This record gives sequence, structure tokens and C-alpha cells, in this order.
Amino acid sequence: MKKFLTIFLVAILAISLAACGSNNSSGENTNNNSGSDSATGGEQITPEKIVMGFVPSQESDTIADTVEPLADRLGEELGVEVEGRVMTDYTALIEAMGSNEVHVGFIPAFGYVLANEQYGAEVILKSIRYGSGTYKAQYIVRADSGIESLADLEGKIWAYPDAASTSGFLFPASQLMDEFDIASAQDLQTTFFSDTLQSGGHDTAAIAVYEGDADVATTFDDVRTGLEEEYPDIMEKTKVLGYTDEIPNDTISVTKELDDELVQKIKDTFLSFNEDEDMIKIMNEVYSWDEISEATDEEYKVVKETYEKFKDSISF
Repeated sequence: MKKFLTIFLVAILAISLAACGSNNSSGENTNNNSGSDSATGGEQITPEKIVMGFVPSQESDTIADTVEPLADRLGEELGVEVEGRVMTDYTALIEAMGSNEVHVGFIPAFGYVLANEQYGAEVILKSIRYGSGTYKAQYIVRADSGIESLADLEGKIWAYPDAASTSGFLFPASQLMDEFDIASAQDLQTTFFSDTLQSGGHDTAAIAVYEGDADVATTFDDVRTGLEEEYPDIMEKTKVLGYTDEIPNDTISVTKELDDELVQKIKDTFLSFNEDEDMIKIMNEVYSWDEISEATDEEYKVVKETYEKFKDSISF
């Protein structure tokens, strides 16, 4: 297929082009706060309807229904209509935030870095899973594959969820490039791996390995637990080859133009959900969040540094 480089460059190009003309194209009426500017100097807005953007990290045809109570509750607390919108992928979500079609984005660390770099998006909250604000990416292979080390991946087929996925793409790619002195992402895709498969989700990447369509999948740890009901033998038929370094957890980020007072209300409301079992249950069903915690841009410095190193190896 050899689609990796093309997909990645198109994604970055699309983000860059959108950045050149990121006006509010949502078609919504907004109440501009005259004389009130954000930290980046742009006019702040208070939308008549707040749109939250989601991208399923696991296969979920019903995610829109799942997040509806979350949107309704947030709307009640804020006194404004809130819509939960499911996007096709993280690139689409980032672009939508850049044009203010989406105001609040549930995006992974790498997606946040891209949204921050291109559009000035601001992280306000992060997920806590199993008591931790970080996690690792994992490499999944079939148990009978004979693959015993990262070196054995050479010449194999790599399945990854999304080019803007932190655990599914950025950190594994960076680790492999460092481990085997691979000069560029193109070399990783065309010389190290024999082929690549962008699966669209962490679970579908794992399933590609399970069904023999790929030799290795990179996902968050451990995506397989959510697949055991449909694939009861997935733990026996696949194994974890290894892990990356620690990665900061997913974010709730907002557009830079959103009114500061409204952003604070959004932040406080989400934090209050920690005391609401029903809301946390929804967060857990959507993204396996156990708790919501405050977050700062500084926490994602390691992701920015990884991206900068990785970005330098690609000709835009």
C-alpha cells in the first residue's frame, strides 16, 4: 500500500492550509466580547452552541448516543446548548477546532500538540487512568508469529490507528527510528517495514494482527481488554512485544478564541464530574477515563520534543 508517508503529509498539509484561513466557518451566531482579547491577541467568542468533538479510540458506532448525556449535562451546568460531534479522525477534529466548528476537543497528546502549534488550542484537562496521568504504547504481534524483538519487525506489515495518534503512531515511530538509526519516516515505512496499514482505530489495528492482516500493531496499553468479549481468545493468540516510554494522557482542549470565563466554567464543570458516578461512567465508556484532572501545556513538552525530532525527518 505504501500509504504512510502520503497520508501523513496530506494530513499535515491540510492542517497547514486550514491554518492560513481559520475563520469561524461553523455557521453559528457568536457573541463577540468587544475589547476582550485572548492571550494570542484574537477576539474571544461565546458561542450560542458549544460543540464538543470526539474521535473513537475504539470501534464504537454508538459513541454519539453514549456522549449525548454528557453533552446534555454540560449544557445544563453552563446554561448553553452543547452538542457532541463524532469526527472521522483526529486530523478532522483538529481542523474543526482551527475553524471554530468544534470548540472543545477530546484529543490525544500528539493531536493537542498539532492543534496548539497550528491554531493555538489550549489544554485545560487530562484523563487519569488507573490512578496515573501517563501511559505507554504497546506493540502487539501474534503469539505464533516468531517475532521476539523489535528488530524482528523489519520487513513486516505495520498497522497503526491514525497518523495523529500519540500512542498508535508518534511514539512508536520515534522509538523505532532511534532504535535502528532510521533517518526518515519514509525510510521507516518503505525500508524497515514492507507495508503499512492505517486502520482508523486502536482496536481495529489490534484486530488486523489477530486476523493476520498485519504483523504488528501499535496501540495504547492494553487495547485488547476491550476486545475480549468479541474475540475471547485474543489474549492467547496475540502478545505484547514491548512498550514505549511514558506518554502524557489524553486531553480536553479548547480553541484559543473561546471566552476565558466560559473556559473556566467548562473546566470547573468537568472537574465536578469526578463526584458524579454517572458522568465518570460515560467518560470511562467513551475513552476509559477513570478521573479528570487539571492539565498544563508544560506537561506535554515531551510530546512536543518528540514531534520536533520526528518532524525534522520529513520534507514538507
